[in-house]
Amino acid sequence: MTLVFVETDETGQVVLTSAEAVTFARTNAEALTALAAPLPAEQPSGHSATQGEVAQRPEGCSDESLRVEAAVIGALTEAATNQLAALGVDRIHHLEHPDLEAYSAAAWAQALVDIAPETGTVLASGTPRGMELMAHVAVRTGARMAANVVAADEGGLLRQVLGGTAFERLVLDGDLQVLTIAGHACTPEETTATSPEVLDYELDIAADDLRTRVVRTEVQAVDGNDTSGLTQARAVVGAGRGVGSENGFGEVLELVDHLGGALGVSRVVTGLGWRPHAEQVGQTGSRISPDVYIACGISGAIQHMAGIEGAKTLIAINTDEESTMVQRADYAIIGDLHEVVGAVNEEIRSRRG
Repeated sequence: MTLVFVETDETGQVVLTSAEAVTFARTNAEALTALAAPLPAEQPSGHSATQGEVAQRPEGCSDESLRVEAAVIGALTEAATNQLAALGVDRIHHLEHPDLEAYSAAAWAQALVDIAPETGTVLASGTPRGMELMAHVAVRTGARMAANVVAADEGGLLRQVLGGTAFERLVLDGDLQVLTIAGHACTPEETTATSPEVLDYELDIAADDLRTRVVRTEVQAVDGNDTSGLTQARAVVGAGRGVGSENGFGEVLELVDHLGGALGVSRVVTGLGWRPHAEQVGQTGSRISPDVYIACGISGAIQHMAGIEGAKTLIAINTDEESTMVQRADYAIIGDLHEVVGAVNEEIRSRRG
């Protein structure tokens, strides 16, 4: 069985990355089940499969072992239940307790451990919260953990390393494997809707697990230029050092508005204090998968490229035709971003009358 920790947003909806994780679990159920089976006795402990090597696992997986179940901590809305049903979840574990209303990594992780299968997989999306919880789960269960997994087959797990510039194939020893799924490793896919059983629990929360927890959440005030909804946007306009200054985002923000999209910026932009970290795209920011990403004045550092690898179409606007971004783009325009984006905005305004 595969248990997926599902995150929900402030409206009670399943977040995109968790929908991706559920889809990953369902579409890779057979591989995950086989990989979680015990290794043969002659297989050395700590063994990692090399390229092309197939881990020898017992054949035959029961329907029960292929089940995908979800764990939701806190309020479970009807909307989230319906979303999980559409994604093919067989059972929902609803973990709710007054002491779990505020996030506590240790307490939340123990709640997951209490319902985790003895043999199978526990996974979450590779968000900061998912990463932290799965690390705690791995330690508490004594299981091996793999982070940023992007694929699974009979040869093992494939995960991103070095900021997404390389991949590592490995097999985790033991009956239980703990994973995080890299953002946008797959696209959420609905299937024949299930009628998932919902299990509610009477939880006993240990005081020691509550020593570290969130005690206050402050919502930052935003203005009309806030465009931080990156992970949901179908069009993202990226801006880098090439904008020139904190006041150089005018044309870019207008293009964002025309496209009904979001603004994404490079690490150097947030480092200079020109835009908030919530808008950063890359290894230490958001990983995005829009239909189109328009990179304006961004050279294409490794960390940034790791964050945009899910983009379906990449357009680069840059004065440096040798930059990584231009070389990797589907389409490139060589020129000053202010002139190019300004001309695009003018054409859009003209066509819209």
